[in-house]
Amino acid sequence: MRMDQVTIRTARFDEEIAFYRDIVKLRIVREIHEGERNIVFLSDGPDSTCIEVIRNPDADHSGNPYLSIGFHTDDAERLRNELLKQGYDASPMESPAPVVKFFFVRDPAGVTVQFVQGGIR
Repeated sequence: MRMDQVTIRTARFDEEIAFYRDIVKLRIVREIHEGERNIVFLSDGPDSTCIEVIRNPDADHSGNPYLSIGFHTDDAERLRNELLKQGYDASPMESPAPVVKFFFVRDPAGVTVQFVQGGIR
């Protein structure tokens, strides 16, 4: 069994898609637009877990402080600085081991996203 998708319901539909497309560098792999129903799936390749973004005008954007989605990056410092310039509130850089560094930021829907350089893989 493998993880298929992480679903995010948001009133900030376009901003959410832009975050995962432009910052995380995922590609839109499927779109469903039928009447009021708007869903976009983004992924980094075949057989990879997707981020599913669903338009929900009533969504609460407070996020869950005990949940985060993690992505690998080759340059955490550069990405953190880029996000700060764009107005995101990125956490301080953490480095629990010499070969690992990471930071957190909230996406437009309030989901905590971790960007990790190095790590377990």
